[in-house]
Amino acid sequence: MINGAKVLDHPIRWAMVGGGKGSQIGYIHRSAALRDGNYELVAGAFDIDPERGIEFGKELGVAPERCYPDYKTMFAEEAKREDGIEAVSIATPNGLHYEVLKAALEAGLHAVCEKPLCFTSEQADELVALAKKKNRVVGVTYGYSGHQMIQQARQMIKHGDIGDVRVIQMSFAFGAYNVPVEETNAAAKWRFNPAKAGPSGAMGDVGTHPLFIIEAMLPDLKIDNLMCTTKSFIPSRELEDNAFTIMNLKKGDHIQEGAQVYCWSSFINCGARHDHVIRVVGSKASIEWDDERPNQLAYEVEGQPRCIMERGASYLYPEALVEDRIGGGHAEGLFEAWSNLYRRFAVAMESADLGINEYGDFWYPSVVEAANGVKWVEKCVESAKNGSKWVSFD
Repeated sequence: MINGAKVLDHPIRWAMVGGGKGSQIGYIHRSAALRDGNYELVAGAFDIDPERGIEFGKELGVAPERCYPDYKTMFAEEAKREDGIEAVSIATPNGLHYEVLKAALEAGLHAVCEKPLCFTSEQADELVALAKKKNRVVGVTYGYSGHQMIQQARQMIKHGDIGDVRVIQMSFAFGAYNVPVEETNAAAKWRFNPAKAGPSGAMGDVGTHPLFIIEAMLPDLKIDNLMCTTKSFIPSRELEDNAFTIMNLKKGDHIQEGAQVYCWSSFINCGARHDHVIRVVGSKASIEWDDERPNQLAYEVEGQPRCIMERGASYLYPEALVEDRIGGGHAEGLFEAWSNLYRRFAVAMESADLGINEYGDFWYPSVVEAANGVKWVEKCVESAKNGSKWVSFD
């Protein structure tokens, strides 16, 4: 159980780019990073408006001289200090992720970045190589994966509780954009602008979340080929608001030959808050996780009653109990999940600094998985633009 004990000798000196006043995601980053005392917020370039960003930084308790007008100035000035930043979180619009992350790695900083890392596989491969060359950790905020029952699912698959995986059905299909909300909502407008959102709408924004979760559940998962169809039901949109993707998997540990995956990514699922559900069907049983009920995991053995497993229960695998923050029966939510990921990022950052590269059964959403998400979006777009033809993932 996590009880607030420090996992590092000293907190990581940490900064943010973006995540300014009024940013919901910025607050989640700060709450997650600061909760366990593994990071100390000492600097920031919080807003595209320098004056507004500096004022907000002071409201957060950051020294005025370390509230910078832009990330380039911050990286340059912090490099001159003996107590300069060691890591940075990037919470800007998508179109800036690549350039800010590249600059952070070149400055020798660890980073936590919102997805997508970038818009093309070439850029993603460049970032993967740069992170490896600099021996820097890049954590990616697939925040839902920090829920503990994802770890329980991982262990159940690993231990053969559901047999070999045959089918995975997953969705992230909410309904809030079923009308052209972008006409009056600036926060939604950029999601349909290719210059700011990239080559995809719904797939890049929400589809990549369940994709990483199944990668966390199944470390040996490799896509063989895929087929995708997309549509914009709001005609004015440049990017899709609905997509269906079918994937064939390569055989792997606990993955049966010919295993298939179906993913529904949507902004126009009327009435749905999230509909972010992952169902893994094995040869012996199935498991199902729903992000609106994240403290439960359904376990269904053929011919037996459906079992609902609860977070914090003694019957779970030990690996699923490590990140308990409060006893079973109490609901834990998104802030706890993000805190768990930031704690993992901190462990990985310190390990990199110490030259430790072997973790055992330790994982976190890294630059490699994020690059795979960029490639997945590209392949889906390629398939959709070519009449929904099957395309190889290699």
